[in-house]
Amino acid sequence: MKKKLLTLLLVLTMVASFAACGSNGTNNAEPTSTPAAGDSSTDGSSDTGSDSAAAEGQTYTTLYSGEVATMNYLTTSTIGDMVIPANTIDTLVETDSEGNIVPCLATSWTQSEDGLTWTFTLRQGVKWVDSTGAEVAEVTAQDFVDAMKYVLTPEYEAANAQNLFGVIVNAEEYYKGAANLTDDAGKTWSAIDFSEVGIKAVDTYTVEYTLAKQVPYFLSSLVYVLYMPAYGPQLEEQGASFATSNTTMYYNGAYYLSEFTPQEKHVLTKNALYWDAANVYITTVNSIFNAEAGTLAPEMVKRGEVDYADISSDILDDWLANADTASLVSKERPSSDYSYFYCFNFNPTFAAEYEPENWTLAVNNENFRQAMMAALNRTNPVAISEPQTPEAFIMNTITPTTFTMNASGVDFTALTAFADIQSADSFDAAAAATYKEAAMTELTAEGATFPIKVLMKYNPSTTNWAEECAVVEQQMEGVLGTDFIDIIVEAGPSDSFLTQVRRSGDYAFMKCGWGADYADPETWTDPFYQAEGDLLGYKYAFMRTAIENGTAAADTVSEYFTLVEAAKAITAEAQKDARYDAFAEAESYLIEHALVIPYGISVSSYIAIKYDVFQGEYASCGTVPNLRYKGIQMLDHFVSLDEYEANSAK
Repeated sequence: MKKKLLTLLLVLTMVASFAACGSNGTNNAEPTSTPAAGDSSTDGSSDTGSDSAAAEGQTYTTLYSGEVATMNYLTTSTIGDMVIPANTIDTLVETDSEGNIVPCLATSWTQSEDGLTWTFTLRQGVKWVDSTGAEVAEVTAQDFVDAMKYVLTPEYEAANAQNLFGVIVNAEEYYKGAANLTDDAGKTWSAIDFSEVGIKAVDTYTVEYTLAKQVPYFLSSLVYVLYMPAYGPQLEEQGASFATSNTTMYYNGAYYLSEFTPQEKHVLTKNALYWDAANVYITTVNSIFNAEAGTLAPEMVKRGEVDYADISSDILDDWLANADTASLVSKERPSSDYSYFYCFNFNPTFAAEYEPENWTLAVNNENFRQAMMAALNRTNPVAISEPQTPEAFIMNTITPTTFTMNASGVDFTALTAFADIQSADSFDAAAAATYKEAAMTELTAEGATFPIKVLMKYNPSTTNWAEECAVVEQQMEGVLGTDFIDIIVEAGPSDSFLTQVRRSGDYAFMKCGWGADYADPETWTDPFYQAEGDLLGYKYAFMRTAIENGTAAADTVSEYFTLVEAAKAITAEAQKDARYDAFAEAESYLIEHALVIPYGISVSSYIAIKYDVFQGEYASCGTVPNLRYKGIQMLDHFVSLDEYEANSAK
């Protein structure tokens, strides 16, 4: 699930990243929208990555307009909620500025010959501190065990708990047994002791994970919040109140949260007791709340009052044309850890005025979905953020190009299963008209009425999203006609948008995004695949609802799930090509049947910023590394586009 809340990125870089860590033996290497979620580095270099000297002051100040819903990193799957934990809680491993996995809280690790047991030796002397920076205790192996037990405790409703199922031995059994669940097949899960779950503290400084099967991506998944540690006594004391304020959590990372006043201010202060404090250059991060941050931040940049701003499309041309502001404009770092796509909601919970029953009939009709896909000209909305070369950011798959390659060195998105999908743009007005005619005939026979109301919501705090929605509404209604669809664009809440809109099913058709949690194509099935009985909202489109309710799309959804399950079952390293082929077949089926509409990768948004975005940690998955300030040095000026290009070329 999370940072620069839906920051936009470009296609260029990639995941040779995790090649540095072998899947066998011992690794002994030494050590998202705001980049108010910057990047970070662990190489200890004092080079700023720029020809200009670093500014003397190491305070970084930004505005934000959407408050975090929680700081509980053990339960959240939302990028925006991960910014604070990413900077205050360390993981077993981290990444350098090139995306290579390097030691962090673990100094070394080994993997058993059968690939099922991973053993990590912890760095000694790492401290937990409180919100004043005072020492509390030492970080030990038990902190990882206690944190995972918390994640797997049903009452805490961890959004990512299911990511451990089928990965960690008995994780699913413990969770469902603790919840006393009875599944659709009538099986009641019996309670088991947590000692049977595949994680244990071998001794004070050794933590061991036992996997339920070979997991090719396990090491890369450890940079994600799900595997972060927490101080056990505090978890026991706080329970559901853990991390609800800066005083109800402890910190072992580069910063501690010294001030947290919701809808007012967050202050991250450098942790003087941090094990790698020499590589933390920014000493204070001030995040100031303002509901109009998108509008005010650029003006405050010009006055020197803040160090970061999104430069939205409506002011970009003016800024570039003005000599006083042109040198302030830069871009975000390109990446390929995020993908955007349009979801159809199969379990609408929106108000009766939007006719959820009518929408349910429509969304279960494949010709209706195909008509919507063929009518979406993705170039138009992408051009809102990137008017120069919008076509460069359009994607015909869910998995981004250059995300990963199979064992033969073939890019995943170039595999044979994608040949037809990659051969042409899905936008086709003539095909849309044909699908429309077929859909109207079929849906009329089922009792649907026209036009179909299509509720499309957006987060008003996300730069350019409102403008994109307006373009999509005008363009799609223009192709399909308002006798067929009535797209209704509405602003959702700035705070807790994902919880209140996407996870609750309060939409019909909406642009969604997903960031890779680990370096394997399976991660791109996570928003869509739902195990039997799993109707949770973090699975985006609620597609399993079609199966549960026996609606028209049931067989199609069931076939997609079957294909995913077959791909997941292929785990041996020697079968990597077969695994990738199977996942490619599943994803192509998902798209070919218009269960989702691919949209594109993130463009590199235009921003104003006072540091080199190529300097900090980078990862193609896991989100957390890309949110960190560790390793970044402030400059005495805003980075220009020329300087950005020079930094990119290094």
